[in-house]
Amino acid sequence: MIRRSERKHMSVCTLCPRGCGVDRGEKTGFCGVGDRVKVARAALHFWEEPCISGVRGSGTVFFSGCTLGCVFCQNHPISRGKTGKEIPTERLAQIFSELQAKGAHNINLVTPMHFTPQILQALSMSDLQVPVVVNCGGYETVDTLRRWEGAADIYLPDLKFFDPQLSRRYSGAADYFAVASQAILEMHRQQPRLIWNGDMLSRGLIVRHLVLPGGWRDSLRLLDFLDANLPKDSFLLSLMSQFTPTPACKAYPEIDRRLTTYEYEKVAQRAQEMGFQGFGQDRRSAREEYTPPFDLEGV
Repeated sequence: MIRRSERKHMSVCTLCPRGCGVDRGEKTGFCGVGDRVKVARAALHFWEEPCISGVRGSGTVFFSGCTLGCVFCQNHPISRGKTGKEIPTERLAQIFSELQAKGAHNINLVTPMHFTPQILQALSMSDLQVPVVVNCGGYETVDTLRRWEGAADIYLPDLKFFDPQLSRRYSGAADYFAVASQAILEMHRQQPRLIWNGDMLSRGLIVRHLVLPGGWRDSLRLLDFLDANLPKDSFLLSLMSQFTPTPACKAYPEIDRRLTTYEYEKVAQRAQEMGFQGFGQDRRSAREEYTPPFDLEGV
């Protein structure tokens, strides 16, 4: 029998860079959730990159909770763990199978890392014939990522900030770039080349970057990092312009606005000059309706 003190020691969560050391079987961690999988939506999603959404949609599972605290988060109803439904691992495995049966091109796991053990177990219980996409904020430990090796077919991380002052101010993580840069290198080690099935990506890495209002110079520094560290034919860059101010941005007047064409084009032009492959985004995409309702559909 495991004594209480022993069980507690064994349950300390070390999955994310926050290192909050919480026994999530007893209380919530920094991520805002306990150790039972919590899902807010599981449905076909058509607003990812074309090689992910395709014509039938991506089988997207939105997990509640997050290890970041971005003031501009478009998924804020679920990112702090308040919205969603707790489900057993067996039900999560069923959800994966149901999405595949609906014709999903892939199973797209949104913000999954704080549920790594449970999701990996659910994947092992599922007979999936489609790729698994790990869609995350980039702020991940290398140790946790290594647990996904062999299970993650496509990595779809954000690379949000270079400047620690910006990441501290807007995401509460001064070490964001130090952590995310190593995480992306680990993702690339696991998936070092792009493998296609027609127009659909079946294996590989797509690095997303959202240009922030007033942040285009920081974006250029991130492009320099990618240029220096990853072969351009080995991954895709998804450059996004969809920044939409949230109510929380009222406290940060410098980003309480939409992105200008000038700001986005400065970054897009540099990316093109540097020879990156991937996707750009029309500024008309900066609309709230592109965020799905977190209404427990499919859960």
